[in-house]
Amino acid sequence: MKKVLIVGSGDVARRIIPWLARRFCVRAVVRRVEEGAALRALGALPIVADLDQPGSLARLAGIADYILHCAPPPTAGRDDPRTRHLLAALVHRGSLPRRLSYISTTGVYGDCGGAWADETRPLRAGSPRGLRRVAAEARLRAFGRRTGCRVSILRAPGIYDAADRLPVARLYKGDPVLVPADDVFTNHIHADDLARLLVLALFRGGPNRVYNACDDSALRMGEYFDLVADTLGLPRPPRLPRSELSGRLSEMTLSFMAESRRLKNERIKRELRARLRYPTVADALRTRAAATS
Repeated sequence: MKKVLIVGSGDVARRIIPWLARRFCVRAVVRRVEEGAALRALGALPIVADLDQPGSLARLAGIADYILHCAPPPTAGRDDPRTRHLLAALVHRGSLPRRLSYISTTGVYGDCGGAWADETRPLRAGSPRGLRRVAAEARLRAFGRRTGCRVSILRAPGIYDAADRLPVARLYKGDPVLVPADDVFTNHIHADDLARLLVLALFRGGPNRVYNACDDSALRMGEYFDLVADTLGLPRPPRLPRSELSGRLSEMTLSFMAESRRLKNERIKRELRARLRYPTVADALRTRAAATS
């Protein structure tokens, strides 16, 4: 059987492991031995390794035909040493992987002023978080050019799940959102759809090709929160002008409110032949409402 290695075995990756395990020999990296039981139950063989400890990665070389790279960068700095360590380990010895899919972020575009953007838009990340992903993408594309590994990059926006990945805590706290005049456009993708796109990119993606892994929604942030609140029967969040938000929200939340963009996703439909299970956030929330009624 062909072998798949998953690096970064979080929620999105775990959603696709059962499907992969019926078709491939799946190995998944974990940082601690005790994390292995959950992955075995899904059908993957756990491998203990730590991207922050390069010496632990030697066992990853030559063991996989395909790699799903879902590990985030560190939370500080402007580089991604974890991706650098992984790629160095893969070329250390043994055969190179044939294909690699990586989950990046739409934050690499920076603030687009609400304009529509496709994958050809220049990268102008405005936050260290976005700059770390720009660095990771550059390393991966250089790796693909140098080795012939077919690298595909998925730029994912806000990942949600109508069951358990919604801004419920913020709604209960009554955290404010921006007034319509100041509000920003946000982009979304359901975790199930992102998991499927990850595999589609692995087998249908072009070499060193980038894809906006987002749904068809074109919501402002306040509209998104209102939609979730209405579905859950919670009060809509208060609206405040941007000038009054400082000190009311975390720095990370404020950074998301500083960037506005609407992303085109024709490439995932045309090249990956993807059909989203949840084309919009509203579709997913309607499914949740129907299931709980």
